[in-house]
Amino acid sequence: MIEQAQQWIRSAPRVTVLTGAGISTDSGIPDFRGPNGLWTKNPAAEKASTLQHYLVDPEVRRFAWHNRLTSPTWDAVPNAGHLALVQLERRGQLVALITQNIDELHQRAGHDPARVIEVHGTMRWSRCWECADRRPMQGTLERVRAGDPDPHCEVCGGVLKSDTISFGQSLVPEVIAAAMSAAGDCDLLLAAGSSLSVYPAANVVPRAKAAGARVVIVNGEATNMDRFADVVLRGPLSELLPELCG
Repeated sequence: MIEQAQQWIRSAPRVTVLTGAGISTDSGIPDFRGPNGLWTKNPAAEKASTLQHYLVDPEVRRFAWHNRLTSPTWDAVPNAGHLALVQLERRGQLVALITQNIDELHQRAGHDPARVIEVHGTMRWSRCWECADRRPMQGTLERVRAGDPDPHCEVCGGVLKSDTISFGQSLVPEVIAAAMSAAGDCDLLLAAGSSLSVYPAANVVPRAKAAGARVVIVNGEATNMDRFADVVLRGPLSELLPELCG
């Protein structure tokens, strides 16, 4: 099955990739719902990711800012799985890389940011909920380190959050449209490290299949979309992706 997937990937003129949290676990960033996931171990963290709680409860925001300070993302570097996907772009095969991740490790691995579609935003920037002022996250975190446990917007005084999509927050229509377009415009869809249980991002799999693309799913566990796959591979992504994309 690995050899068949290798052949398909290497011969596909147009490849679209979808990635989830599983690709970053080997970089030291835990996933959310797995056995050692962030929300599995700490349900309060999931509450802090829910917009209605975050906006109205200063305690939830203080908890969230403390978590941002200590996030393993700041020390994380792209692993072999991230680097393998860059090869698809360098060979001219990559249509787009759709990611559910908010860590920007794909860009740091060498992808053209214009080809990366971040359906859930990025934690490396902060944004004001009121006026949409957007600034690098590290500058906002310096205010937290200096003693402000719940920093507010320096422009309008509004609530600040990471520039990510929280539960209960609307997705950006243009971003989702771009993801669906990339899924419909490929010869092969490679889904890597996602449980494919979060919508609408997971819909790229049946969208690609309906458009006639082959589907290869690589993940540590079964996914909700395995029935659409031409090949399903289980194992560490930092080992499988270099083999598939090298």
